[in-house]
Amino acid sequence: MNTQQESVLKDSVGDNAETTCTPFKADRDEPYGRLILRNKDYVTEDLQQKIRNTKLLIAGCGIGSSFAEVAVRLGFENFILADGDVVNTHNLNRQAYTTADVGHPKVKALAQHLKDINPDAKIEEFHDYLNEHNVAPLVASADIIFDTIDFLDLTGIVSLHDACRQQQKPIITALAIGWGAGCIYFPPGCGCSFRQLFALPETGSVANANYVDTFAVVIERLASRLDPTVVQAVGKALTIMEDGIPCPACQVSPGAFSVGALAGTLVVRILAGDKKIKQAPELLIADMSAVLLSPGINLLEND
Repeated sequence: MNTQQESVLKDSVGDNAETTCTPFKADRDEPYGRLILRNKDYVTEDLQQKIRNTKLLIAGCGIGSSFAEVAVRLGFENFILADGDVVNTHNLNRQAYTTADVGHPKVKALAQHLKDINPDAKIEEFHDYLNEHNVAPLVASADIIFDTIDFLDLTGIVSLHDACRQQQKPIITALAIGWGAGCIYFPPGCGCSFRQLFALPETGSVANANYVDTFAVVIERLASRLDPTVVQAVGKALTIMEDGIPCPACQVSPGAFSVGALAGTLVVRILAGDKKIKQAPELLIADMSAVLLSPGINLLEND
């Protein structure tokens, strides 16, 4: 290492930087302390305690399973898992399940997976689809709500968002977008609602709303910003659904696990009190295809 490099490194860590890894105070609290030990330089002790005490409602345990795994590894210990579906073989290309889970309720399989990572995690399982009659108590029990309910269940999504808006609870809607991911953050008191974003009636039932028309509104706004293969895949699914046949758009594992990375970072920044986080109607996108084609950093050049 030359003198200039040593100077840059010293400036980045400071004169009083510790040369050994000082453990969290929480390290004395086994086994949690060992689980979150490597968070140290990115997560303060106060923030880690907030993470540990925050209860997450994960509504939709398909793509939501990637976020759940990220969350439990970050140190979240309190979960409500809500989903009425069971694990199918076609889920295994992108969701955090194995062949041993096929046929089992997603909430039960995911709860076991999280427990395998942190046996002390407190997990409530709600094996049912959400609706206007059952969603309010779940939202009331949670601090932050994470929405990855299948878009085919528009009634469930709207019921969840309505309950969050009524109870002033923060909610993150997340979706896999091809090889990347997107998140929409609705904080308490947000000026934009899910209904407004998707051109739905401000109140009342959406049982008769047309899924194709509802989703097409947003796709049309995004088309010029998305990878053409994503627009083509979603357009294909919507065309099939115009004939009344349910057809979720295809998804791949990099996109699904990008959801976990993006949403995991977002929820930690929310707990950290970051006031600069973009909120609805803005869509936060982690576009991996765009990253690969964007200018990189030439490691042989100095600034």
